[in-house]
Amino acid sequence: MNLLPKTATEFGTTEYWNNFFKKRGKQAFEWYGEYPELCGQLHKYIKTKDEVLMVGCGNSKLSMDLYDVGFRQITNIDISQVVIKQMQDANRTTRPEMLWYHMDATAMTAFSDEKYSVVLDKGTLDALFTDETEETIATVRKYFSEIARVLRVGGRYVCISLLQEHILKEVLSFFPEHEFMFRAIRCVEAEQKTAEGNSDGTSMPVFVVVATKFRKLPMKVYEVCLAGDEIQRVQKPEEIVLSVAAAQKASMVCNGLIRGSIAGMSEVSLDLHRPGEEIARYTIHVLDQKPIRGNGKYAAFIVPQGRETEWLFSTPQ
Repeated sequence: MNLLPKTATEFGTTEYWNNFFKKRGKQAFEWYGEYPELCGQLHKYIKTKDEVLMVGCGNSKLSMDLYDVGFRQITNIDISQVVIKQMQDANRTTRPEMLWYHMDATAMTAFSDEKYSVVLDKGTLDALFTDETEETIATVRKYFSEIARVLRVGGRYVCISLLQEHILKEVLSFFPEHEFMFRAIRCVEAEQKTAEGNSDGTSMPVFVVVATKFRKLPMKVYEVCLAGDEIQRVQKPEEIVLSVAAAQKASMVCNGLIRGSIAGMSEVSLDLHRPGEEIARYTIHVLDQKPIRGNGKYAAFIVPQGRETEWLFSTPQ
C-alpha cells in the first residue's frame, strides 16, 4: 500500500489526504512523536483550562491523549472530510466534549477573532510549506494570519516541526513582526522515539516552536533552547537560524556514522559548546578501523581481583 505522494506539493491538497486516510483506515498516523514524548514540553505551554484548537489534526491520537489527561476544551479541524468523519465516529461516546470540524486552516471563517488560547500544530506547517514558490508562501502566510486572528492576547501558537531552514525563516519573519514572542525548543525525547522505531536507528531533530501573542511588545523577543532546560535569549533571528542549522548538521553527521563506516576516509570531528558560548568545551574525533578478515570468536571472563591465578580462571600457559 503506497501512501507517499508523487510530489511534495500533494501534501497540501485535500484529495491526497482524503485518499491517505481512506487507505490507512483506523491506524493512527503520527508526525514527530506521540503524547508520551511530547508531553514534557506541551504541559509547559498548554494548561487544562485553555481552549485549544488543533489544526490539521488528521487521525493523530495527540488531542485524544490530551483530553484523557484533563484537557476538555479541544476543537480539531482538518482539510480531509474523510478523517473528520472517522474521528467523530471514534470519539463520539468516549470523548463527547471534543469537537471535530471539516475546515481549511487557511480560512477559519467559522471562528471568531480571539476565540482560542492555544493553537496546536503537529506537522501541519511542514505539510503546507513543501517548497518556496510564491503560491506556497502566500498560503502559509494566510495560515499564519488566521492563527494570529483566532488567538487571544496571551495565547500561544505551539508548532511541532522539523524546522527546515525556509520554514524557520518564515516563522521568524511573521510572528515577531505581529507582536509575538518567539521561542524554539528542541524535543530530544521525540527524536529518540523515532530513532528507536527506525530500522537503521536514525532520526532528525524535532523542535517545538512557541509563539506567544502580545498586544504590544517594546522589543522583539527571540529565545532558543537546544540542550536541557536552559532558555537562551538572543538578539537577532539569524542566531536562532544558525543554532538550529548546527543541530541539524550534527544530526546528519551522526546519522551518517550510524548508517556506515568512515574507515579509509578523513576523520570526523565535532565541537561541543555550552549554550551561548563560542569556545568549544570538547572536541570529539571519530575514527573507524577497517575490518580485518579472519577474526576468530573470543570469550571474556570477569575475574575478581587477586584470584586471576586460580585454576578456575587460568590455564597452564
